[in-house]
Amino acid sequence: MHSIKGTLIPIGGNEDKGNESNENYTLEFIDEGILYHVVQEAGGVDAQIVVIPTASSIPVEVGKSYFDAFTKIGCTNIHVLDIRNKEDSEKETSIKLIKSANCIMFSGGNQSKITDKIGGTTIHTILVDRYKNEEGFVIAGTSAGAMAMATEMIAGGSATDAFIKGAVDVYKGLGLIPELIIDTHFIKRGRFGRQSEAVAKFPDLLGIGLAEDTGMIIKNGNDCTVIGSGMVIVFDGKTLTHNNEKVLKEGTPMSMANLTVHVLSNSDQYDIKNRKVEVLPIEAPFI
Repeated sequence: MHSIKGTLIPIGGNEDKGNESNENYTLEFIDEGILYHVVQEAGGVDAQIVVIPTASSIPVEVGKSYFDAFTKIGCTNIHVLDIRNKEDSEKETSIKLIKSANCIMFSGGNQSKITDKIGGTTIHTILVDRYKNEEGFVIAGTSAGAMAMATEMIAGGSATDAFIKGAVDVYKGLGLIPELIIDTHFIKRGRFGRQSEAVAKFPDLLGIGLAEDTGMIIKNGNDCTVIGSGMVIVFDGKTLTHNNEKVLKEGTPMSMANLTVHVLSNSDQYDIKNRKVEVLPIEAPFI
């Protein structure tokens, strides 16, 4: 695990207000503070940034919103790679961009589109290889783009308060960080039950719930630092003394006992391998 040299930055999303069911009114905008961190990790404003809006149902608009946001920060080398199908992931132009980029930024939308159109392709292989072997190479993603980083990817499911078997759909993600299950818009959309079920299914994995305008910088596939204005909730199922997920029928209310939950905020650090939290002192600067 510690041989990984690249950096992952999953972000919880921060959509425009509006009708949440219609993406035309909910373009994904990320707070400039978080995008600033993405740019810094990639080497600064001269870094080559490739935005992939594949998850979105309105990729042109979303691509433009990121182009404009990165431009505002001072970036001058920004490309939008609009992948609409698996064939686009095999094009020479796509492969060239993925090989030369300092930072890949996946937009929000529907995470299954990312795995359907990019999973198992040449650019997926290059992404994994560069992430493992190149220091300073950054893969960032918001909302759907963050959730797709995991191996066990939450693909959807009920966001009600109930903790019921069958409320979460889990598919295979891009496999960049197999130790985590990532959920986003975590507080606003009440996804505690959905993430709890995911951890009940995979108690050896850590559940990470990212609030909006909140992310984590993950170095070496292990060392996490919280950025942004909200909370990161960490679910650790290793301590469970009771977990009835395997024996229940679909639709039945579930229960778990002795689930360890951490609530982290800006600058707090988490060690995935050792499952340890390092909370910064009160006087520490906000990052």
